[in-house]
Amino acid sequence: MKVNIKKYLQTYSFKGFGFKIALTLTVVGLMSTNANAHRGALEEIDVCKTRLGFERVHLTAYTPTLSGDREYCNIIPGVGPTKLVFDYEGKSMRNLNVEFEITKEPEGIRVFYQEPQKVKTGTMNSSVDFNQYGAGHYLAHIAIVDKDKRLDSHIPFSVGLESLPGKNYVQRIVIIGSLCLLVYGLFSVTQKDKINHTRKT
Repeated sequence: MKVNIKKYLQTYSFKGFGFKIALTLTVVGLMSTNANAHRGALEEIDVCKTRLGFERVHLTAYTPTLSGDREYCNIIPGVGPTKLVFDYEGKSMRNLNVEFEITKEPEGIRVFYQEPQKVKTGTMNSSVDFNQYGAGHYLAHIAIVDKDKRLDSHIPFSVGLESLPGKNYVQRIVIIGSLCLLVYGLFSVTQKDKINHTRKT
């Protein structure tokens, strides 16, 4: 028996209001997910790094008393004792005098300072108790110092102002729920078609 697909869909699939809602929610959810994926691609720039000449320096923050060994960077959600680790990605900076400073902005209050020195290991560790300075915006200053010459760069970060962006579970639930409704709708349509076909025969 030849089945007219167009007539079949018009008669059964799109007749139910719930089926239309499920289809609409699924399409909207998928479009939103696709948009987020494209936006994420643009945001893949590592805000934890800064360029200093031809070299790069990476900042990693830890709050052991608040979150164990979890790593942070430009967003440190908790206010407390914090370990700030600066890693050189290249080796040439290990033979240069590098200065490190952290200030609270916009006041420019210095909360940490390490005078220019050669860091042969390529890793400079510092500790700051942000309980003393409070939540706010901060700026890490890294500078190569050679006599009267100076080349510096900065990495901005916040402490205690915002939480890390999480996953959009609501969007996933909507998509999964809509797909379940679609499957249920198609199953119901199939069952109705079988019953009608049985009655005709």
